[in-house]
Amino acid sequence: MRVERRDHGILLITFDRPARMNALTQAVKRDLIELITAAQMDDAVRVVVFAGEGKAFCAGDDLGAYEHDAPQTVPKIGAGHATPLGTANALRVYSQGLNLAIRGLDKITIAAIDGPAIQTGLSLALACDFRIGGPSARLGSATLRFGLMPDEGGHFLLVQHLGLSRALDFLLRKRIVGADEALQLGLLNEVADDPLARALSLAEELANGPQVAMRMLKRSVYNAAEQGFAHALDDIAVRTAVTDHHPDAKEGAAAFREKRAPEFNKSLKKP
Repeated sequence: MRVERRDHGILLITFDRPARMNALTQAVKRDLIELITAAQMDDAVRVVVFAGEGKAFCAGDDLGAYEHDAPQTVPKIGAGHATPLGTANALRVYSQGLNLAIRGLDKITIAAIDGPAIQTGLSLALACDFRIGGPSARLGSATLRFGLMPDEGGHFLLVQHLGLSRALDFLLRKRIVGADEALQLGLLNEVADDPLARALSLAEELANGPQVAMRMLKRSVYNAAEQGFAHALDDIAVRTAVTDHHPDAKEGAAAFREKRAPEFNKSLKKP
């Protein structure tokens, strides 16, 4: 993959294996987890954008690469999958670990989807906060075509996005949908002729917002999707106790009174 720091605190991560339709190896997943962890701890990063080089966003796992040596920035860890226990461990460490890292990132995440986003690629995109599709975008799990399971968390994410009935239909019928249908289903937020350009434009808009409150709100919304009402109220009350007393709240009120654009994020490291 390629990693680029753009203006406004935007981190662009581009999957760069076009000959393999940007299918992910376990080495790449491990590096991605490390990269996302670094982004979480870096105040200069405000928005993370994922994109794919060539004709695909990410066409899933590279099934032939489990046991192959591949370039890694850290020493190699065994691939697992040789035994049932090895498969369970590999899923938790690599595939599920990657989507947990993306879902757990407080910074805003955007997937710019051009071409296929299948299986692991779909789940990675669904773990992001926003998904911008191009005209050629094709989204699906389709693991049953190989007699496999959406074991990286795709089933959970699809239920959250589609609801139970439509998620069952989507998975059991091995559906792969185009951009317009994905937009209708709610798998995409937008369709744009140039999804990466639109994603970067959206990233700039979001990067200029009040970062502390946005990150607090993002986490509260995800928690609300998985908690009861009382727990969700308690969660947002604690976070509001932080944001109400943050300098951005004072700046927002002052800007409103003075009829000017607010200048947020003075307390954060400049990107």
